[in-house]
Amino acid sequence: MFRILVDSGANIPAELASRHQIDVLSFVNIIDGEFQTCYTPGLTPEQERSLGKEYYDRIRNGMTVKTGLISIGEFAEAFERAAEAGEDVLYIGISSGISGTFNSARIAARDVSEENGEGRVIRVIDTKNASLAAGILAIYASEMREKGMNLNETADAVESLVGGMNGVFTVGDLKYLSRTGRISKASAMIGNTLNIKPILRGDREGHIVQYKKCHGRKAALNTLISLVCDNIIEPENQILGIAHADAYEESLYIMEKITEKVKVRGFINTTYDMCTGSHVGPDTIALFFIGKDRELTGALSGIRQTILNRTGETLTRLLAPERVAAKSRLE
Repeated sequence: MFRILVDSGANIPAELASRHQIDVLSFVNIIDGEFQTCYTPGLTPEQERSLGKEYYDRIRNGMTVKTGLISIGEFAEAFERAAEAGEDVLYIGISSGISGTFNSARIAARDVSEENGEGRVIRVIDTKNASLAAGILAIYASEMREKGMNLNETADAVESLVGGMNGVFTVGDLKYLSRTGRISKASAMIGNTLNIKPILRGDREGHIVQYKKCHGRKAALNTLISLVCDNIIEPENQILGIAHADAYEESLYIMEKITEKVKVRGFINTTYDMCTGSHVGPDTIALFFIGKDRELTGALSGIRQTILNRTGETLTRLLAPERVAAKSRLE
């Protein structure tokens, strides 16, 4: 057996983290000068949604939020606890293109491995993504562990899925993107005035880039739905993730429309985690799924086709519903 560790940016609901025996190392935000952890174990989905509404309402009303990294020392302590218990560790982390946290984990893994000699193995995976893109991969890893796969087998399988895991999203107010430097203040002001809603995605290197622009919120939501339905592979073997920053009713609309077009194994619909959610702002909605590629172009080079074939093989071989231990509903 081995431990599966994520940072709270993986956005796994507490109920699912407990059920799948996934350890969560929490980011800490500074909110109006006070420290607040971004993950609380033991909450029900309803409690998480209520807490999220309160959090994003406070941001709407001008609350100041500063985010930081999870330190090398915090990762080292988590890895050392596992080593002392005689367990290896698989860390599935937030994109190195978004946060320096993954580098902290990498350095801590190296240091702890050196201290413990050859006895313990620590694998760290850069998902080149955030939120449920990492969380869903951690759940898949848990299911592989339940089937008896060892650490390296599981880590290799998860890594084969990273290149196809897509994160696409739209935001409610462009000013939050301007605060993080993703767009200029002038562009945010003009875009809000003209009701322009961008569709953004994570690229192959794990950076957030603009995919296209839509006029109006409904057009943006429908574009997200189309991107999923047109690009998802083997949906019946997949858990589809929806993270929303206090936009629950719209997230239900998205679930309904996707379900009308494709049959997925299940949904995780949850409030956007407090750390990464503060960067994109209230009313953000993000969808996470394994697709044909990360570019959403529809055209595949030979190399991308090879990657797609491997991704599809992993989904079929390891994650088909009849191969996964029975679970209660994911919604």
